[in-house]
Amino acid sequence: MADFKTDEVAAATDAVADVKLEEKNEPEFPQFPWLPPGKKPLADGEYDCIVMGTGLKECVLSGLLATAGKKVLHVDRNSYYGADSASLNLSNLFAKFNNGKQPEQRIFDVLGQNRDYNVDLIPKCIMACGKLVKMLIHTKVTRYLEFRSLDASYVYRNGKIYKVPATKMEVVSNGLLGLFEKRRMINFLMYLQSYDETKPETHKGRDLTRMTMRQLYDEYGLEKGTREFVGHAMALQLNDDYMDQPALSTVKAIITYCYSVDRYGKSPYVYPMYGLGGLPEGFSRLCAIHGGTFMLNRSVDEVLFDESGKAWGIRGDDEVAKGKIFIGDPSYFQPYSKTREIGKVVRSICFLNHPIPNTNDVDSLQIIIPSTQLNRKNDIYVVLISNSHQVTAAGKYVAICSTVVETDQPMRELAPALGLLGTIMTRFDDVVPLYEPLSDGRADNCYISKSFDATSHFETTSLDVIDMYERITGEKLDLDKMADSAPDEDGY
Repeated sequence: MADFKTDEVAAATDAVADVKLEEKNEPEFPQFPWLPPGKKPLADGEYDCIVMGTGLKECVLSGLLATAGKKVLHVDRNSYYGADSASLNLSNLFAKFNNGKQPEQRIFDVLGQNRDYNVDLIPKCIMACGKLVKMLIHTKVTRYLEFRSLDASYVYRNGKIYKVPATKMEVVSNGLLGLFEKRRMINFLMYLQSYDETKPETHKGRDLTRMTMRQLYDEYGLEKGTREFVGHAMALQLNDDYMDQPALSTVKAIITYCYSVDRYGKSPYVYPMYGLGGLPEGFSRLCAIHGGTFMLNRSVDEVLFDESGKAWGIRGDDEVAKGKIFIGDPSYFQPYSKTREIGKVVRSICFLNHPIPNTNDVDSLQIIIPSTQLNRKNDIYVVLISNSHQVTAAGKYVAICSTVVETDQPMRELAPALGLLGTIMTRFDDVVPLYEPLSDGRADNCYISKSFDATSHFETTSLDVIDMYERITGEKLDLDKMADSAPDEDGY
């Protein structure tokens, strides 16, 4: 046995004690010079972009920015994706509109089970050849989702609903137009479908960058009612201001509508199986594949600003993350006077046990009630979805009606839409404010999305995403030339 001296043993003991003391004094987390006293870094601490809220707009942006090489942290106060545009089962839906109270067993006996439902709080149809589809295709998010076309698109006129004609055959067979108006409409559609902005020979002497849409309608002699459904149900214009603006943007919108109809043959719209909740989840997965960090159930107690008023970080409890760019829905920035209320939207989620009357018993559709039909300023929208999209139990339908509030009795404003539905089993009504950012974000690093509007389609939503992306990056988002390099989940 080795013979250790007492002094050597004491020295060794002291050395071990010093090492243990050093280990004990080492910080449990990385230290950053910007970290406030007593605070810990949130996740990795430093990011290029911090995104707050998992609404569709925020998830699309986090996916696009991560694909572009940005280091992204994405947080949400909720335990689920989608934020205000989430898809809910029966229990969560009833709890949301009944102060947390769960539905009674009789509700399940009548409507079905939780597993049968994915009810979208803000349903919106996807134009088959629209901007959102291009984003889905070019980012490969389509590999996470399955879509099915809507059965039909309808427009309201004089108390009745008619299928929106978008082809020569539909114009001929449709009861919406008189005999002579059908011929004029066919000529109008033939001109639009042959129009190519890059080929002057297709313009037929018209400069659509200068000619107004009203003048183009006049040249084809289209009646007021025809202009109404073309502008609101095909071009998806929100009001009649477009009539006195250059015709080109409206013509492009109508062409997109017609191409979308040609793609599927029934209507220009598609809708995700199992509801819209899969869209934000798909873009979130894209972000994660490219290194993004996601944290649900993570509250943001404070957005941190420097002395010049620029955002530099967020705080949740005693954790802080630093970023260069901050993206979020209006709810995360309202305490800092970064948004303003621009109106309200009223929505009614209605459960039916039958298709909407006078629609050939289709399982899914969109109806647009043009504002001019009811002497309103804003259109009224109806979306019907059912078990064909796996969002309800078999034999049940969900119709959601929405519009911008114009009076102090918002539910009465939806009466024309509700009157089209037939017998309603139960319904949930909601009036929510609409917000928009006060600035473009360049001065304070805060890029805030607009609230989801009353429309039943994603075209306005897509425009907001594109505008935000271009302000954030300073680059145009060319949907036809986006990098198609997203790797598979296994890295290939």
